Amino acid sequence: MYLPKHFEETRIEVLHELIRAHPLGTLVTLGPDGPQANHLPFEMDPEPAPFGTLRAHVARANPLWREISGDGRALAIFQGAQAYVSPSWYPSKRQGGKVVPTWNYAVVHAHGTLRAIEDRAWLRALVERLTDRHEKGRREPWKVADAPADFIEQMLGAIVGIELTVTRLAGKWKTSQNRPDADRAGVVQGLLAEGNETAAAMAELVRRVGKI
Repeated sequence: MYLPKHFEETRIEVLHELIRAHPLGTLVTLGPDGPQANHLPFEMDPEPAPFGTLRAHVARANPLWREISGDGRALAIFQGAQAYVSPSWYPSKRQGGKVVPTWNYAVVHAHGTLRAIEDRAWLRALVERLTDRHEKGRREPWKVADAPADFIEQMLGAIVGIELTVTRLAGKWKTSQNRPDADRAGVVQGLLAEGNETAAAMAELVRRVGKI
């Protein structure tokens, strides 16, 4: 990933938080037919420090877990807030017009070593944690124990766990840091005027990173 210093985010707690807020990651591996990409909801465990561990599961029918290469190297990509930025939002547009559109985004790349796990107890504990987290706050949260025990056992037999021990994290927060203060303020106003959650999330990120 091309990563200019002014867009780089290195704080581990910030990188972990983006992963927790946007847990559907793209897992990139090298299979016998070349690069493969699978889209999986991950659990972010901060241990072992400093980078932590990512856990998920795949269908047993998915060849991913059988095709883990000898060294197990893999990359998980997590996409946070993102939005188109119009040059019409820049006050500097009126000073010569030398501005162009761009795209703002926040992303985390987690590099690490991948392994497959078939242990039923491990799988059940993972599924329960993922379920409890994403059901939290619902009026009637569903629990794994709500389903018949034999059915759950059948379902556990149809999946395989994967664990990525993270060895390196790279974060890129492209949030108009390369623009003057007035232009960043204009980006915030322009995004908020779009009137949608995606643009509002980026507006908040531009404001927070730029301390506007």
